Amino acid sequence: MLRVSKVEEWLRRAPARPDMSTHGDCVIIRSAQRYDGKQGVSLTSGVSGQSAGARALCLHLVMIPPGTRGMPHLHAGHESAVYTVSGQTEVWHGAGLAKRTVVRAGDFMYIPPGTPHLPVNRGDVTAIALVARTDPDEQESVVTVELPRHLAGLLSLPVAIRE
Repeated sequence: MLRVSKVEEWLRRAPARPDMSTHGDCVIIRSAQRYDGKQGVSLTSGVSGQSAGARALCLHLVMIPPGTRGMPHLHAGHESAVYTVSGQTEVWHGAGLAKRTVVRAGDFMYIPPGTPHLPVNRGDVTAIALVARTDPDEQESVVTVELPRHLAGLLSLPVAIRE
């Protein structure tokens, strides 16, 4: 299993800007450039339409620090697949964010198109996940939604984006 400290060390040493090299028809992206997504989490540059010319997918590393959460959101018209590399999150999902699932390191989660979801890290280590989505435009399909009343207690947790 990949240790969080090793990933964070690698991210600090990686180039600040994407180094896109082509090898035949392939594009190699070496980057630790991070940006804040509309969904309230910090993302690393990965494979997308913007970075690699992808036409039907994007792939990013998502990091959620301990004691933080994302924003409730959905991806209009696009499905997502999540592999948790380290840590764990509770994910509220479905209509009204009524369902709660705990996702741990080594777990996969499939999120159908248009399904509202909200990741929360109540643990003491950064949760790291690899997220693939059928949206090459990265943030275009992200639609934030209202936090339902039954989850109002989550407002005390800060949103995971960098300051």
